[in-house]
Amino acid sequence: MKDPYQQLRRENRSELAELGWQKLKTSTHGDLPCWLDTIDALPEGDGHSELDRDAPSLGRLTADAELMCDRLIRLHPWRKGPLELAGVRIDTEWRSDWKWNRLWPHLDLKDQQILDIGCGNGYFGLRMLAAGAQLVVGIDPTLIFVMQWLAMQKLSPGLNNFVLPLGIEDMPADTASFDSVFSMGVLYHRREPVEHLKQLKKLTRPGGQIVLETLILDGEGENILVPEGRYARMRNVHHIPTLAVLHSWLEQAGLTQGRVLDVNKTSTAEQRSTDWMTFESLSECLDKDDPSLSIEGHPAPTRAALLVQV
Repeated sequence: MKDPYQQLRRENRSELAELGWQKLKTSTHGDLPCWLDTIDALPEGDGHSELDRDAPSLGRLTADAELMCDRLIRLHPWRKGPLELAGVRIDTEWRSDWKWNRLWPHLDLKDQQILDIGCGNGYFGLRMLAAGAQLVVGIDPTLIFVMQWLAMQKLSPGLNNFVLPLGIEDMPADTASFDSVFSMGVLYHRREPVEHLKQLKKLTRPGGQIVLETLILDGEGENILVPEGRYARMRNVHHIPTLAVLHSWLEQAGLTQGRVLDVNKTSTAEQRSTDWMTFESLSECLDKDDPSLSIEGHPAPTRAALLVQV
């Protein structure tokens, strides 16, 4: 396996590139050899891409769509998208384009260097490049998502969108140089939410911005849902706050200018099982008789997105 982060090194991000490369090349995941064989079998692209689309297109149209589909499905599950890879439409679990279309009209990303925490396969990074970003560094410790990114890079090399197999705890403490830091779908998985917000601040340059998207609890007041066990069948959901509590957390982290961009109840049309993500999805996580509740009896997922100035 060759170092896939050489281009990132040329963008003066050598420390991050080296951290990502060391994590990747020392991985002992049992499926890694199979995944790398799958990627090796993909055709080397010429850099062709069309990113300003709900389903970004990477690579030229393949002559054998069935074979390409067979190869790409080996990198299951595909969660963030949709995507079109060598002409094969990948219908991912999430209609991530819906979330992006709710957010991007509020954002100016032109010429920015961006950090996307919990980025998955880098879908949002492609959309950020289309919106004018100069560089997107995504981090996600889930190795299959890095493999999906490697497949996309193979089909359309040269894009300044990177996915590193890192968590936020792996980030150097003195990396406060990103114009924008995105944290979408991460906060509720952190045991110490205020500490997570402080970390986001440390990673953002003075005068930059944080885009925060997280589960919230409907209603007014200082309420927090602390699920016992699972929430909507998700493990490690520690705190779901009302917007009032979320603003209080921001203030405790030294972030006082948080503006709500969007509040949206997640629907089973936006998150669902597909041929490209065959595991259970949102519909199996809701109460069959009352879909306003999770299967555990908690309020069903509502998400808020905020723009926070640093």
